[in-house]
Formats: sequence, C-alpha cells, structure tokens
Amino acid sequence: MSLDAAGNVALPRFGSNAGQPLSRRDGVLKVTGRATYAADNHPNGMLYAVPAVSTIARGRVLALDVAAAKAHPGVVEVMTPDNKPPLAHDPDEKLGRFGLRIEALQDNTVRYVHQPIAVVVADTLEAATEGARLLAPRYEVEDARTGPDNGMRFDAQTVALGSPPRAAHGDLEAGFAAAAHLVESDYETPAQYHNAMEPHAVVASWDGDHLTIDMPNQALAISASAYATYFGIPVENVVLRSPFLGGGFGSKAILNGPQLLGMMAARMLKRPVKLVLTRAQMYGPVGHRGATWQRLRLGVDGGGRLTALHHHSLSATSSFEDFLEPAANASQGLYASPAIVSEHTGLRLDIGTPGPMRAPGEASGSAALESAMDEAAYACGMDPLDFRLANYADTEPGSGKPYSSKALRECYAEGAKRFGWSGRPMEPRQMRDDNGFLVGWGMGTALFGCPQFPASARATLRANGTALVETAGADMGQGAWTALAQIAAESLGLDMDKVEFHSGLSTLPDGGVAGGSGHTGSAGMALRNASHEAIRQLADSATADARSPLFGAGNVGVVARDGRLHRRDDESRSESYADILQRAGRADMVGKADAARDPEDAKRHAMYSHGAVFAEVKVDPDLGQVRVSRMVGAFAAGRIINPKLVRSQYFGGMIWGASFALLEEAVTDRRTGRIMNADLAEYHVAVNADIPEMEAILIPEEDPHVNALGVKGVGEVGITGTVGAIANAVWHATGRRVRRFPIRIEDLI
Repeated sequence: MSLDAAGNVALPRFGSNAGQPLSRRDGVLKVTGRATYAADNHPNGMLYAVPAVSTIARGRVLALDVAAAKAHPGVVEVMTPDNKPPLAHDPDEKLGRFGLRIEALQDNTVRYVHQPIAVVVADTLEAATEGARLLAPRYEVEDARTGPDNGMRFDAQTVALGSPPRAAHGDLEAGFAAAAHLVESDYETPAQYHNAMEPHAVVASWDGDHLTIDMPNQALAISASAYATYFGIPVENVVLRSPFLGGGFGSKAILNGPQLLGMMAARMLKRPVKLVLTRAQMYGPVGHRGATWQRLRLGVDGGGRLTALHHHSLSATSSFEDFLEPAANASQGLYASPAIVSEHTGLRLDIGTPGPMRAPGEASGSAALESAMDEAAYACGMDPLDFRLANYADTEPGSGKPYSSKALRECYAEGAKRFGWSGRPMEPRQMRDDNGFLVGWGMGTALFGCPQFPASARATLRANGTALVETAGADMGQGAWTALAQIAAESLGLDMDKVEFHSGLSTLPDGGVAGGSGHTGSAGMALRNASHEAIRQLADSATADARSPLFGAGNVGVVARDGRLHRRDDESRSESYADILQRAGRADMVGKADAARDPEDAKRHAMYSHGAVFAEVKVDPDLGQVRVSRMVGAFAAGRIINPKLVRSQYFGGMIWGASFALLEEAVTDRRTGRIMNADLAEYHVAVNADIPEMEAILIPEEDPHVNALGVKGVGEVGITGTVGAIANAVWHATGRRVRRFPIRIEDLI
C-alpha cells in the first residue's frame, strides 16, 4: 500500500452497503504489512530526533553538556531553550478546542518527569539516542507534589472540554432527610495511560514555508490548523497525512509538545526529521486518564427509590493546566432522583497534563457510581437489577429532557436472560465452582453520550458508474473507513465495490474528530449529505433533459438504487448514472456538503447510548487472585451500520473495563514523582489469558433525533458498565467491598 500522488489512500473496494457485517477494508493491508504508519516514512535526507527528557518532577534545568552531545559521531544538532527556532504562538497559551498548554522548550522549568528538555538530532537513531544520554542534565530540584496529601487543591472553573464544574437540581438536603437508608462511600481510581501499540510519532518536512507532516492523528483538519498557527503560516501550507493509526483512544486528538518539537527541528535544520517517542516517554507529555478520589452519598426511601444523589470528584491535573477528569458527570444522566448534585474540584500535581482517554469521565465516574448503586441495593435488601429498574429514568435526571431514544430496559432484560441472572443468590459468598473457587455475579449500567462534531465531505459520481467519496477522517482500528464507506455507498445507491473511499489527509474536506464515539455520526452525516447533493445534481440534469426517460419527473421525484435513478411514480422508467453523465457531456458530478447537529436538537433531547453488563468472577479463597470468567453485555446504540465492527468495539470496551477493574495503574514514586512502571512489562493491561468468555448483544433501537442516520456511538459505552459490574461481582464472591481500583490481591486477603 502507498499513497497516491495526492497523498490519498485508496482502500480495496468490496462488499455491500450499510447494515451488513463486512470485514474491515483495511484488514488485508494491515495483516500483510502494507499499511503505512507514520514512522514508516523515510524521506530523502531524513534525520532522527530523540528528545532528552527530565528525570525530576519539579524544578529547573541548570546545565546541559551540549558540547559532549555534539561531539558524538553522527550528531547534527542539539535543540535547547537557548537556540530553538521561534514560534508564532506561545505554547503556554491554549490553542483551539482541543489545545492545551504544552512544553516546547520555552524555558528551563521542569514541570513533570519525562518532560522534553532538549532534542538531539542525528544521522541515525542510535547516535541521537546516545547524544541525548550525553547531555547529562544538572537540576535544581524541588519537592514533588504527588498525591492528595501534598498536592494543591483548587476549585475548577470548567471541567474537561468546557462542561461546568457543578451541576445540580432539586433539594439535596431535603432528599437526604427523607431517606430511610443513607449510603456514603469513597472511591479511588488511579492514573491510567493510553498505551496504544503505535507510539506518538512525527515525520516532518519543510519546503520553504510549506510543512508536510506524517503523524498519527484523530483530528486532522483541527491539528493542521493549529500547527499552521504555531508556525505562523497559512493553513493551506500544512499537509497532515495520517492514513493509519495504531490506536489512539483520545491521546492522538490532542496537540502535544514532542511532535511539535520534531517539526521545529526540521525547520531549524531544513531537512526532514523523524521523532518517535519510546514507550516510557509516552508517560507524561501526551496525556493520560487522571486519577480521581470520589465520594458518593445516596439517599434511598423505604421502597428502594433514590431520594438524593451527591457525587463529588477530586480529579488530578498538572501544575500548569486545568483539564480535569469529569468523573462526577456520570451521575447526571442515568438514575431518577428528585435531587442530584455533581461537583468537581481539582488537584494540582507535578505530572503531565491529563487528557481524554477512552470514555473520559464516565469510565472513572461510572466505576464509582455503579459500585455505590450496588451498595445501596444491598442496604435495601434488593436485587441489584431490581434496584436499578426501580430507579429507571424516563427523562434525563439532571435536565428533565426526554431521551432521543432509550432501550435500556430491553438491555437489562436480554442481558439478564442470556447471563442467567435470575439464579443469583442475594447474599455474598454463596457460590463456588468445582475447584473450590468463590464465584460472584455483578452487573453495571453502561451509558455514554452521543456528540456530533462539525464535518464536511465530497462525493464524486463518475461517468464510468463508480464514485469517489472523500473526508479527512481517521481510523484508529475501529473500522471507521469501512463503516463510512458503507454509509456513502448506501447514500449514493451504489454497491460498495463501486465506491472508492479516500481519507486520512488534512487537505480533504474536514471529517471532524475521531473521538467521543462521534466519528461515524459526524463524518457519516457529511458523507450522506454530500452523496445526496451529488444525486440531486444528477437528478436535475436527467429530469430536465427531454432525451432522458426521467424527463419531467422533477415534481414526483426519483429514487437512487443500484447505480440508476428511478421515477418514484413509475420505477420501470430509469436511467443509469453513467448514461446521464455521458449524455450531459460530464466526466463527473461533484457533491459537497457539511454536517452539524442543530443546537436546538441538543436542547430538546438527551442523547446517549445505553447498555447493561453482567460479569462473573472467580476468586481463589486462599490467594485472593481474581479472574473474570464470563461477561455478557447488551447495548442499544441506534442504527447499526456494521454489526461485525460494532461487536468488536463492544468487546474492546468490555476488555478495557476488565483491565480498568483489575489491572491498570500507573505507580508513582512519591519521593521523586517518577512513574515506576512506564513500560508494558509492569503497566498491566489485559492480554489473551485475561479475556473471558464474552457475548455482546445488539439491542434494536431507532433514534429519529440523534441524526438523520439514526447512528449513535459504540466505541466507549462498553467500558462504562463493565468496571462496576466486575467490582460488584468481586463483592458478591467474597463479601469484601473494594472501593479502590484496580482491585488488588491484598484488598481481598
């Protein structure tokens, strides 16, 4: 596989249209090694850049042995705060919707471990790596702020990407006063890191004031515009190519310092430069899920109904930014209560700035909320599923808005049936397997919002009966390019094998952001609209042409199907796209269109994907070792474009939830602020041996409001119910309620 002359990727064409369980179009390219990732690019004359990173968490760089580094054979230059090329935009100032303050060698201040403090550029990677080692930095060290006991607490002005730090409705204290049962618990979730298989990388080339970048990126047009601003050049001078991503999970939608430094080095030396972070260097400058300390208070009346819900989250962020994991927001959209308050405060630590990580906010917040709901159910003597049904919300609790659609009851019913939930004993420690292991069953409700980002697309109908559709989208491995091509093919009335799909290039129409489980709805709507515009132009041409069998059909309209336009009132009268174009003397017909959600729709309806996850765990009663043995998830997410890809996404989310519940944690040395497990050997994520028997059930759901396609997101909702389901299953197996994640052996013995 290679880029064509325009820098596009032309994926194989095969299959049928929307609704079919097609295999990923890019799959063969990836398994045969023909997919080109950013670091696979080697332009002529390329140099290698290696960032030298801090080994302290807080302080100042006093000296670097630049002479020793430059004396090493093969080293071309050392870029430091003293000689870096100037930027047109201050990296300490936020830039754009997804911009955060970043480190670009603006001074000698050290704000966290693994912060870039210099960049060594050399003819080979080995020379650059050795040059970075030879810099041997000397520091002025200050005590590191590493946790809630020595961090700096503050009241947030905003949370995450602009949501309010406090949301409230109803009289909280009156609700607690009316409660027959009060459950109050503290929960802790750790810092977690994205750990995509492909590290952050950039290959940057300058031609005068024109910049070409190869880098993994989830928001191509936004990022290209931001880099143009940093360098003070027109946006049309920036070409960002990102045909394939080896995972992103949110970290590759956010601008970061190391990749900008690679571009700066290329401009400084007037030669192409490649910079690829090591696994350890990804723990710091490119985002992570921030740690949280959450407190939940639930009031419940004698009938098992919530009277009040108070969810407070203390969320870690860096010393120089304000991004907070919006964990408490998880309580605003799910369970009915006359009073709900969610609040966020911040904790400044000497760490890299957190950022969006798969299911930001809801993953951490629902872990606590679903555990607290189980605790409240037990306090009332109710089955956990019955308790959730007793508190089922028919309108969004925090706003009172109706849901655009909500098939959560069906998720509960079908998931419980397939899991066998009715056989669950109420009391813990009642079940064992044939090996004597304790067996526990738990459940959790899954919920994630349905954003839609502004997007654009272009659809070109060709005289040979094929079509080209284009949008600057991103496929991180979730299968977006397959699903988007299916939407375009359906919208054009063509088979998939007649549709060529181009994406992964910033100069194409802006496909929006591949994040927030909103990419299919965003880019898909743009492709639909552009395809319909091309068909409209084609129909106008045919119905106005006396030589066409469609002449005069403008009032009754036409239907596009199988590469032909048919009269609505007489489908025997039809004409192929190719014949219409050829007779009109046109080589093609181009439709361009945008898509964005009407703000009024968001005001009228609450839009979520829903689900229910049921988990079985087995616990060694002597060793405290926990294994997830079985999971069943039932999810409702509107119209399903490709059920095969959707099941894969649900499986991925549930596996991630198991990893969150039992494995993932960045361990910090409290004396130095260093992350002690910044590698894949010690930072544990789920592997094949940890993956249980899983089932993902697709619950039918029609949503007439979320967008014209009826499409919701599926990439993140699977995490949100799973973490709590596993924690609740551990309690059911052992009788021990663990409120700190991940659940450790020492918590159970």
